[in-house]
Amino acid sequence: MMRTLLVRGMLAGLIAGVLATLFAYFLGEPSVETAIGLEGGAAHSHSAPGAHEHAPAPAEPEEEELVTRGVQSTVGLLTGVGLYGVAVGGLFSLAFAFVYGRLGTLRPRVTAALLAGGAFVVVFLVPFLKYPANPPAVGQAGTIGSRTSLYFGFVALSLLIGLLAAAFGRKLADKLGAWRGGLIAAGGYIVLIGVAAALLPSIDEVPDGFPGSTLWTFRLASVGTQVVLWTALGLTFGALAEKALKTKEAVRA
Repeated sequence: MMRTLLVRGMLAGLIAGVLATLFAYFLGEPSVETAIGLEGGAAHSHSAPGAHEHAPAPAEPEEEELVTRGVQSTVGLLTGVGLYGVAVGGLFSLAFAFVYGRLGTLRPRVTAALLAGGAFVVVFLVPFLKYPANPPAVGQAGTIGSRTSLYFGFVALSLLIGLLAAAFGRKLADKLGAWRGGLIAAGGYIVLIGVAAALLPSIDEVPDGFPGSTLWTFRLASVGTQVVLWTALGLTFGALAEKALKTKEAVRA
């Protein structure tokens, strides 16, 4: 059954990845194109000599792009998001196998939906609120390593606190009931992750004059892409898992 759930999780992740790609292409790529244009314009203005500067040396011929922007925004986007969806779907199926039956008598569809919602908040939304995604032309090249480390470190910290809160809430549910136990666990997660977010350094490298509407549209599209991915993953996997589990129960009967 574990192998069956894993395959269905990867399939659901692939479907979710395709849907998320379509959303990102139609609603996210326009803001990326705008940001790339701004980045190119800024680089050109900085390199242009003033009246007091010496004439620049002859420009070297530009290297041909190995991957064109058109490929990046279509095949590259589909490949990247699709592989991400497959990987997340596989991990999601393992998490589902662990929690199924431990949340009471919930149906597989409901368990998958709750798990997807919780994972979206803990793995993406909370880290995004601390370290939001930025389009091209936002962020300094010299800090990309530290920014990446801070983001993924916060993702790992959020996941760890989320797991501890879930385990603590499960124990409280036996004593206080599922509703009270869940509220206390959620409150504990919010407090701990809030303290961690306050202690970690903030990053603000948006250049002066960068259009706020472009930044807002890009970040909104980033959130929307993840909403589509996790929603599609939870619903699709829930349907596939419920069918597989019903088939297993029918065979046993």
